[in-house]
Amino acid sequence: MRPETSLGQSSPLAIAFFFGFVALTMGITYWAARRTKTTSEFFAAGRSVTGFQNGLALAGDFMSAASFLGIAGLVASSGFDGLIYSVGWLVGWPVMTFLIAEPLRNLGKYTFADVVAYRLRQTPVRIAAAAGGLTVVAFYLIAQMVGAGSLVQLMFGLPYETAVLVVGLVMLAYVLFGGMIATTWVQIIKAVLLLGGATLLALLVLSRFGWSPLRLFDSAATMYGPDVLAPGKLVSNPLEAVSLGLALMFGTSGLPHVLMRFYTVPGAREARTSVFVATGFIGFFYLVTFVLGFGSSVLVGRDAIKAVDKGGNMAALLLAEVAGGKAFLGFISAVAFATILAVVAGLTLSGAAALSHDIWVSVVKKGHADEREQLKVARIATVVLGVFAIVLGVVFKGQNVAFMVGLAFAVAASANFPALILSMFWRRFTTRGAVISMVTGNLSAIVLIALSPTIQVDILHNTTALFPLKNPALVTLPLAFLVGIVASLLSPEPTAEARFPEVERRMHLGAPDDE
Repeated sequence: MRPETSLGQSSPLAIAFFFGFVALTMGITYWAARRTKTTSEFFAAGRSVTGFQNGLALAGDFMSAASFLGIAGLVASSGFDGLIYSVGWLVGWPVMTFLIAEPLRNLGKYTFADVVAYRLRQTPVRIAAAAGGLTVVAFYLIAQMVGAGSLVQLMFGLPYETAVLVVGLVMLAYVLFGGMIATTWVQIIKAVLLLGGATLLALLVLSRFGWSPLRLFDSAATMYGPDVLAPGKLVSNPLEAVSLGLALMFGTSGLPHVLMRFYTVPGAREARTSVFVATGFIGFFYLVTFVLGFGSSVLVGRDAIKAVDKGGNMAALLLAEVAGGKAFLGFISAVAFATILAVVAGLTLSGAAALSHDIWVSVVKKGHADEREQLKVARIATVVLGVFAIVLGVVFKGQNVAFMVGLAFAVAASANFPALILSMFWRRFTTRGAVISMVTGNLSAIVLIALSPTIQVDILHNTTALFPLKNPALVTLPLAFLVGIVASLLSPEPTAEARFPEVERRMHLGAPDDE
């Protein structure tokens, strides 16, 4: 039976909280617009963001609605195993700290393609990198925009198309006028609200169990059996677990909107600090979602959660109503919606950077574009991507798009991460190797996902799938490394090899003039 809940009804409190957030962030956008006059300010906030601020913004960029609502729902329905996504995402951050953050900040300017193309031929590498980056952005955008429409239908009682249009227009305002400065502060505010709201909700849950997480877990085991505290229910195949873990761990280091944040800080030290800060906040957030998941299963009940949403994505919101009443539900609902707004803004900005900086300025204009032209093209690219996001959200209405996030991480891990690592740490890496690696990783991830049980069985309702694993990273990640290495060995590039010492020096010491 459907539980007694105000979800699905128009909530004046939720709408008031939401418009309060929009009003605050629009004020920030107006302030940021007055400071956004150059391409560097539009894409990199003038490299003026501190390590702590960027760490909080990184956490805001990464803590999407999938993290908040999805993981709480997975834990509520699957128990302990629901944490596999949290663990996979979290362990990707040390990789970012020790391998990516400092070299990326020292070698690049606005996009990760700057790093891959640094000592290689610009045109083919940037086209391949932009294709991989835009593929990740597109799949991520579909998941976020469809999620936004579905959430607002339940939270505010607005029509789906109206919700998608509102998200798209507000996000466009952030990015178009305020650029990275506005987007950074929107992410910071959203992160504070999300961490604060989720922590308060977790405390309200624990207060009902004598402030003891163990009592909460005991209650869940009593209701659903001891298996709820054991692994293996969600992902039982060891190869499946390894493949998913590879995608989540290394995909984090290939997400364009996350990598782009390292260019907003003054130097490599702040880049490392920002990853350290982000890891702390994200790790704490995932511990909180663990409590929320078990709290939902005990206080709301699995049947009641599934009656509202089969995927369990409304578990945290139903828990908010049970624990804190309609007012608290309104606040948490607005925070969830603001979460989507902020992530979509970051995605759009990274896509606009790929289109304008990598394709227009570097490939079409061969680097000969003045500041005014670059900024104009960047804003045109932002509008194009904003419209694209709205259209995608409407077209995919009602579709099960959960696999889109998995596909985005698989593409990021396969197309972007190997080329990024090889370009920075292997002397003999060549232009042909980079292009073949990125194209192979991109296409193989898309093809194998299309042939996987996720699409063939879950979506198309076929009895079997040609590819047995739901996530292809176990195959596509090594494949991208392998073809990149083999192609480089078969086509030596003396010029690229000769510039490797310059890459090494700059990775560790930075640019001579700190460009």
